[in-house]
Formats: sequence, structure tokens, C-alpha cells
Amino acid sequence: MDPATMTSLVTALVFVLLVIVLIIKTAVVVPQKSQFVVERLGKYAKTIGAGLHILIPFIDRIAYKRSLKEEVMDVPAQTCITRDNVSVTIDGVLYIRVIDAKMSAYGIENYYIAASQLAQTSLRSAIGKIDLDKTFEERESINASVVQAVDEAAQEWGIKVMRYEIKDITPPGTVMAAMEAQMKAEREKRAEIATSEGDRQSRINRSEGMRQEAIQISEGEKQKRINEAQGRAQEILLVADATAEGIRKVAEAVNLPGGAEAMNLKVAQQYIEEFGKLAKTNNTMIIPADLAGAGGMVATATEIINTAMRRGKGGTAPQVPGTPKAG
Repeated sequence: MDPATMTSLVTALVFVLLVIVLIIKTAVVVPQKSQFVVERLGKYAKTIGAGLHILIPFIDRIAYKRSLKEEVMDVPAQTCITRDNVSVTIDGVLYIRVIDAKMSAYGIENYYIAASQLAQTSLRSAIGKIDLDKTFEERESINASVVQAVDEAAQEWGIKVMRYEIKDITPPGTVMAAMEAQMKAEREKRAEIATSEGDRQSRINRSEGMRQEAIQISEGEKQKRINEAQGRAQEILLVADATAEGIRKVAEAVNLPGGAEAMNLKVAQQYIEEFGKLAKTNNTMIIPADLAGAGGMVATATEIINTAMRRGKGGTAPQVPGTPKAG
């Protein structure tokens, strides 16, 4: 190959390499949700967003690259002193986002370290204002105070603090044992209270049941006596009506032909039957002094019935034989 041809090839190769370098130096593609800080001759020139951008070769350069996405920072565990002088170890997570790439590049050297350190100091300050018992209850207020303190300082860095979350709170072993004993005592207390409340309610329920039972029994007994009284009264009325009807029937029968003789015969028959029963049930037999007393008794009964019949027809009151008459 002659020297002229060799020279032409070298020249062409150099030109191609120069074009490639120029393209690399001038064409810049920025990803979505990102910003690049461009410096021109060592001085801030502009901030470019997502898309294709052409820079001046050998004059402009990409100095800083920033992501606008929310970032998660792990804040290392640290020992904090509570207001009641108890040491606790606390670690957390900080969520931040770049809102101004220029300020994040020139406002502070390393905003990650700055935000982490400021979160730790703010957390120690917040923990020192509350007692140990409140640290577990006041997590939201502690998180809010840390976010407020870090966000006020991070505004100068072009950083927005989204939130801070406490991951874990670890008291010393002795405090943990005391807290466990306290919680055990509290649970036993609640168990005793629950047991006593259950026994109290059980006694109330039983007494109420006994009261209702006594009321139901008394109401039933009352109704039973009312029913029995009404039954006895009805029975008396029915017996009285039946007796009156029987007497009326007897009186009507006596007025019939032969009725008086039949009545005398019936009375004498019952007298003799009852006298015979008395003789069977007793060893000592009582005999009337006058055996004619049976006939006198029959006559007396017959006279009473006749008098009652006359009274029913409008006569005077019946007079028992052997008694003085009313004047």
C-alpha cells in the first residue's frame, strides 16, 4: 500500500473517532423522573430534565445526577435518654425526595448523611421530652416532630422530607423485666376484676330468677286459692239448689195420695237401720226407755214436714212439737 493511501485511511479513521466522541459528548438522554445538573467550564449552566439534550462538546459536562423519586434511608439505631432517665435504643426509617436538583448539588455536600444525622439529633430531643411509658404510645407525635425538624433544615438543600417511622424501641433488660412484671400484674388485676364482675352478675341473675320464681309461685298460689274458693262457692250453691229442689220434690210427693203414709214408713225404716248400725259398732247397746219412742219420733218428723208444707202454702212459721208457741 502506497503512503498516500495509508494517509487517507488514517485520516478517515481519525475523523470517525472524532465524530463518535462528539456524539458522546454532545448527546445526553435523561431518564424519566430524573434531573441532570450541567456545568459549563466549571460553572453551573442549567438543569436538564427527562429527554434528549445536546451539549457543547468539551465545554459542557454533566456534573450531578439526581433522581426525583422518593428514597428510603435507614437511620442507624441510637441510644436516647427519656425524661425519667431511662436509656432506650431506637432506630427508624426516613423517606425523602429531591425537589430541586441544583440546590441538592450545591446546597450541601451529602444530603443523605445530613438528613440522617439531623433525624438522629431530632429524635434524641423528642425522646428526652417524654417518659418511657409514653414512648410506646406517642410514636406518631415523635415521628411528626422528627419530620418537622428535618424538613425545616432540608428546604435549603432542595430536599423534601416525606415522613419518618420508628422501627423499634428497645429498653434495657432490667426495664423490660419490670415492664413484663407490671403487665403481668395488670393482666391478673383485669382477670380478677372480670371474675368478680362475672360472679356479681351471676349472683344478680340468680337472685332475680329466685325473685321471679317466688312471684310466679305466689301468683299461682293466689290463683289456685281463688279458683278453689270459687269452686267451693259454686259447690255450696249447687248443693243448696239441689237440697232445695229435693225438699220441694219431697213436699210435692207428700201431698200426693198415700204420700204421708210412705213418708212415715221411710222415716221409720231409716230410724231402724241407723239403730241397727249403732248396735253393730258398739259393745254397749243403748235401748230407749220407751220402745214406743220410734213411733213418737216418726210422728214428730211427720208433723214438722206437714207444718213446712203449710208454711209453703202461706201459713205461719213451723212449730216444733213440745215447744211453747209464740204469743
